[in-house]
Amino acid sequence: MSARTKLLIAGGVILVAIILLLASTFKVKEQEQAILLQFGEPRAVVDKPGLYFKTPFVQNVEYLDKRVLEFYGDSEEVILGDQKRLVVDAFLRYRITDPLQFFQSLGTENVAGTRLKAVLNGSIRQVLGQVPLVTVLSGERAALMRNIRAQVNQNSKGWGIQVIDVRIRRADLPQENSQAIFRRMQTEREREAKEFRAQGEQEAQIIRSRAERERTILLAEAKRDAEIARGQGDGTAARIFADAFKRDPEFFAFFRSLQAYREALKQGDTTLVLSPDSEFFQYFGRAGSTPPGAALK
Repeated sequence: MSARTKLLIAGGVILVAIILLLASTFKVKEQEQAILLQFGEPRAVVDKPGLYFKTPFVQNVEYLDKRVLEFYGDSEEVILGDQKRLVVDAFLRYRITDPLQFFQSLGTENVAGTRLKAVLNGSIRQVLGQVPLVTVLSGERAALMRNIRAQVNQNSKGWGIQVIDVRIRRADLPQENSQAIFRRMQTEREREAKEFRAQGEQEAQIIRSRAERERTILLAEAKRDAEIARGQGDGTAARIFADAFKRDPEFFAFFRSLQAYREALKQGDTTLVLSPDSEFFQYFGRAGSTPPGAALK
């Protein structure tokens, strides 16, 4: 046997040994747990990290997650205790506590998600179907979540999992209900707006009436005061004229005649037709004579 042949045989032996070594070992990470299967039947559960051995080509390993897993359900329409409808979108967090039981009852995480979906929806319907809408929207919502979680754990008993949290991400009214509520709110706001406008118009009318009344009173009082002042002025003027007439009647008559001349003989197209011996011109015939009242000086 040549050296080359021996080298090829040795290489083949080493390669087979490596393949057998890899096929006979498996590694478990810190976030994993493994189930050792032999011809599809569970033989052992490994939940500690490390390197382990198995029978090559006879045994295989299924890995499961040790961490907290999340499952998001679909939006479902739920009828509440007061017969109102609500669209609920929820999710839950769970942990695989018994890998062997989980594998025997569910098999994989995908199958677990399908089963949990039905259980979660059923638990939500059962719990929320006993309470009114105001309870879902109030501070009692946390208690409802605990009740749903307990219900899910009860219905998933024997699956090797523990549900540690259930949350409702969104709880909305159905679209048709939302539109009806929106229209009702819009109608209510329009009614309130009309009431406010009517009240404002009424207040404005009251203010305008009050202002008009005060204006009328002020104008009447001002007119009254003006008439009083005018009457007092006329009385004073009459008294002054009377005093002046008493002191020198001739001069007073002359002064009043001059006032009449000034008013009657203004520049313009006014034409007067009077007799020369009219009393209107009585002082014109006295030109050059001593004016009335001169003797008083």
